[in-house]
Amino acid sequence: MNKVDEMKSTVAGLSKLYSHRMRLGLMGILVVNDWVDFVTLRDALKLTDGSLAGHIKALDKAGQIETEKRFVEDKPRTSYRATAAGRRAFEQHLGELEDFLKLVNN
Repeated sequence: MNKVDEMKSTVAGLSKLYSHRMRLGLMGILVVNDWVDFVTLRDALKLTDGSLAGHIKALDKAGQIETEKRFVEDKPRTSYRATAAGRRAFEQHLGELEDFLKLVNN
């Protein structure tokens, strides 16, 4: 297999779900933390509420994250964490991305 074919194969293994840099960042935050609230995610990623909500919806629909809604000091707080399946999928995506970068850098 030549280098171009290897690159095509590696790129084919990348998840389209994480092709958007904000979803990649969002999952990166969630896989290294237990629960992270909406405001913390919004501020860390410098997103609007609507934009973050859209990315969360896409990841939730794909079963990559789970949601917890509760009240803290009489105020609603929504937090998120990566599911086990989400962690595996994200780690696989990162592995494929690393393989691709190795091919490009050689």
